[in-house]
Amino acid sequence: MKFTPEHDQLRRTVERFVVQEINPHIDEWEEAGAFPAHEVFRKLGELGLLGLTKPEAFGGAGLDYSYAMVMAEALGHCAAGGVPMAIGVQTDMATPALARFGSDELRAEFLAPAIAGTAVACVGVSEAGAGSDVASIRTTARRDGDDYVIDGGKLWITSGSQADWMCCLANTSDAPPHRNKSLIIVPMRTRGVTIARRLRKIGMHSSDTAQIMFDGVRVPVRHRIGEEGQGFTYQMLQFQEERLWAAANSLQSLETAVHDTVEYTRARRAFGRPILDNQVVHFTLAELQTEIEALRALVYRATELYVGGSDVTPLASMAKLKAGRLLREVPDRCLQYWGGMGFTWENRVSRLYRDGRLASIGAGADEVMLSILCKSMGTLPRG
Repeated sequence: MKFTPEHDQLRRTVERFVVQEINPHIDEWEEAGAFPAHEVFRKLGELGLLGLTKPEAFGGAGLDYSYAMVMAEALGHCAAGGVPMAIGVQTDMATPALARFGSDELRAEFLAPAIAGTAVACVGVSEAGAGSDVASIRTTARRDGDDYVIDGGKLWITSGSQADWMCCLANTSDAPPHRNKSLIIVPMRTRGVTIARRLRKIGMHSSDTAQIMFDGVRVPVRHRIGEEGQGFTYQMLQFQEERLWAAANSLQSLETAVHDTVEYTRARRAFGRPILDNQVVHFTLAELQTEIEALRALVYRATELYVGGSDVTPLASMAKLKAGRLLREVPDRCLQYWGGMGFTWENRVSRLYRDGRLASIGAGADEVMLSILCKSMGTLPRG
């Protein structure tokens, strides 16, 4: 994938924003269990960073997906994973289907404010009994005249306690599981929407995560994105972008962990010499850097093909799988060389150790990625 001066300028803009507007506050936001999404998103919106790939008619820049990848990678400079994850939900998880399939009226009402940063979006797919198994969701949206009446609930919702609207996947008919779902925009202050609780997590502390309940929530049918019954398909398309985004976002944080470990082990001495001088240490760090670069090549290839119009579901699944594995391996192996310092709360490597564990679970667990790949290879058991 070849980068233009415009890509480079975008990268510098995002990195500068992270350094000036995010990292100085990360420790405070981690302690609070949330960051001020409306404040941060408004600033991102003013810079035009929340709608890079979205239609110009609704405030977006109309650029191809390579620009989203550049932004995702640059956000890896954040000193914690929670804030970039929430930004990614806004740009590449809650809004792609709306931008692609939503009516002009719906896009003007909900997409335009999300691009401007004046509204915070969340995506509601997972439930207590349906995580990676999307087809098993039980939330229903029953047609009643010109409205849908929604009952059920969603779990593990990023930005759930701050969001202004949700892109909600719900069952709208009794058809088979892959043809009975629709994506519906649900304003979060609608009567019957309840934030049941905010969830405490082992990582991603600066991103608030909530359980949302729906009790007779009435929204207009015009809030449906695209055709009724196509929600599963639309969501699978959103997952393609979400998984690419997650893989790209991991690259810089992984490199930072290796770089910081090199610097620490060069300065830290044990048994009369720098820890880095031990062959097992510098060889291990070289192996990890090689793995990161291989992931980057995979992400870039998938992005280039996606921009060219190809279905990159297998490659996006590979990238997401590999990113999740490296976000477990790299901080774990680096942390070991920090010794006791690696076990302290404020250490950035230990923070990545906590934050990165989510990558093998969210947006489809590793096992789901493997199943997708086996299906594309024709190696799934028959019968």
